[in-house]
Amino acid sequence: MTAIPEAIRERARKVRLVLMDADGVLTDGRIILFADGNEARSYFARDGLGIRMGQQGGLDFGVVSGRSSAAVEVRARELDFVEIHQKVAAKGACIGEIARRRGLGEDEVCFVGDDLVDVPAFRRCGLAIAPADADASVFDHVHHVGEACGGRGIVREVVELILRAKGGWERVAAPYLAGKE
Repeated sequence: MTAIPEAIRERARKVRLVLMDADGVLTDGRIILFADGNEARSYFARDGLGIRMGQQGGLDFGVVSGRSSAAVEVRARELDFVEIHQKVAAKGACIGEIARRRGLGEDEVCFVGDDLVDVPAFRRCGLAIAPADADASVFDHVHHVGEACGGRGIVREVVELILRAKGGWERVAAPYLAGKE
């Protein structure tokens, strides 16, 4: 991970809830539709481990997606997301409502998104992040553009950024690096 500016680290230190879009963040954005109407998506295992490490570091996670997908629901539940919102047209309003209901300031919310529909959510959170392969039109609306792509490590990168800013990354990574089981 390259050096993160202090202004971004300062925003990251406040984060308690990480919300994200599904397609283009949790996945690479591709949706496979089968002839029977079912669909499939692929998820990156390192992002899943990153979420688990974030949870060990005190973060909560959720998804706010414009589409509705059984595959997204299954993955979010598997990863113990505390918020699962699908078929959301007004993502900014949804972010505000989630923060209010959970007793959080909007500055305690991070949102990771990759396209124009995510811009209203970026405006309602304290830390807005886009993956490297996001639509270029969103880059001026986020606080940070990650190095990783959607569905290929951006979630893990975001978790590491936040936990490093909070001083907790080494603690959650230590059990994996200690060589003991």
